[in-house]
Amino acid sequence: MFDYMDLTIKLILGFFALILQINLAGKGNLAPTNAVDQLQNYVLGGIVGGMLYNPDITILQFFSVLLIWTLIVFITKFLTNHFAPIKKIIDGEPTTVIYNGKILVEQAAQRGITAYDLSFKLRNAGISDIHSVKRAILEQNGQLTVTQVGDDAYHYPVILDGHIDHDALELINKDEPWLNTQIAKQKYDLEDIYMAIWLNQTLLVYAYGHGSAKH
Repeated sequence: MFDYMDLTIKLILGFFALILQINLAGKGNLAPTNAVDQLQNYVLGGIVGGMLYNPDITILQFFSVLLIWTLIVFITKFLTNHFAPIKKIIDGEPTTVIYNGKILVEQAAQRGITAYDLSFKLRNAGISDIHSVKRAILEQNGQLTVTQVGDDAYHYPVILDGHIDHDALELINKDEPWLNTQIAKQKYDLEDIYMAIWLNQTLLVYAYGHGSAKH
């Protein structure tokens, strides 16, 4: 006989597990941008959907699996946020597929992007002439970010989560020693910086524990 009380309790546990993950692990799984956010949604949905109507799985077992998965998500997010090599392995890296109007065929092929896919993404970005593209980056979530020639007002994030984006530095014709000098002038350490943006020939620094940017 189907136990509606058992089903109700499992539904409530699944609901609060989802709310807990969203609020404690961030809102990323509402609009996934990396592998962890995607897996968080898929696996949690599979756990709830697969165990919900199985009477052989007790409420304690159901709760234990939800707890284990939640711990795995939190630990993985902590590691990817604090250790760049682990983040690179799990989330991957943005890949430049077009540079100065030329398609980097090997880079695109390594990411599994066919010529048709690239052409489609360029059309979606409103690009009709590939020679007008200064740089096109394939993001971790598969989206294409395009910077056109003469787009000097573009916000170049040269530091993200305490890590230098060397591709962005190359794009603005700067190097790491220059960036370190700029950071030192503003009396910051690299690991203290949440994000640093190069905009209109100015480095805007957003640091942990500071509400506004310094430049």
